[in-house]
Amino acid sequence: MALDKVGIAKRIAQELQDGWYVNLGIGIPTLVANYIPEGIEVEFQSENGILGMGAFPFEGEEDADLINAGKQTITARKGASFFDSATSFAMIRGQHVQLFTFNWCWMC
Repeated sequence: MALDKVGIAKRIAQELQDGWYVNLGIGIPTLVANYIPEGIEVEFQSENGILGMGAFPFEGEEDADLINAGKQTITARKGASFFDSATSFAMIRGQHVQLFTFNWCWMC
């Protein structure tokens, strides 16, 4: 049986390791933050300049100023950092992120 979007996100989340910095690309990868396994602490990064991105907000609790690279509203964890996209991509290119996800299915 093929995995749906949630199934793919859950499967990616199983690969996370404690202490990793993880980039969440646009599309399905943005769902990964909602399925972090128990006992795993990771820091999520988005290309538009946030480190410490949390899960999607509950309906009615959205802040239009907090968005990910896909322009979806997000939450920020305590201690989150905000910076420009040049710094964000330097983190990725400089190999300071242990897992870089991207949307391999632009139509998903």
